[in-house]
Amino acid sequence: MAEDPLAELADLAARVGARCGALSLRVATVESCTGGLVGHLITEVPGSSAYFVGGFVTYSDELKRQAVGVPDEVLAAHGAVSAQVALAMASGGRERTAADLAVSVTGIAGPDGGSPSKPVGLTYVAVADASGAVVQRHVWTGDRAENKRRSAAAALELLLERIDAQPAAPDEASDTTSDPVAAPDAT
Repeated sequence: MAEDPLAELADLAARVGARCGALSLRVATVESCTGGLVGHLITEVPGSSAYFVGGFVTYSDELKRQAVGVPDEVLAAHGAVSAQVALAMASGGRERTAADLAVSVTGIAGPDGGSPSKPVGLTYVAVADASGAVVQRHVWTGDRAENKRRSAAAALELLLERIDAQPAAPDEASDTTSDPVAAPDAT
């Protein structure tokens, strides 16, 4: 029997779940070229309803505008597969779901649809959180299924990075609410 191509991704999703649970964080997804794969992986983890608020599959430009508020000007100036659109998707998804973090993916999975300036395999992943948003650019060289899996992995990895950059939950942080008191003079 062939090895499960999603096994490594399931492990990443489980790590996302463990970290979200430990920090009491809620996440959302906004996906284009992965077609809901990131959300699927997250919901494969038992207990994911405690931290996954839901997601959007915004395959068309129209839905990117309507569902998560990607501005017409951004789509017109940069195209759907761009860092700017990935950032707008993540920010819009976070705003619309009230999640602590939202991850987005937009790209060209293949086998066609690419151009010299935007080749097949070009993918942008972004995460928005309370401190802002970050984006990464990738160019995959696999077939459509592999490009989707690699894009989902990149999204989960970036999400983990941003989760790990979050401030500790109150019960994880040291007690800093009391004023420090000087030790009495021993004289």
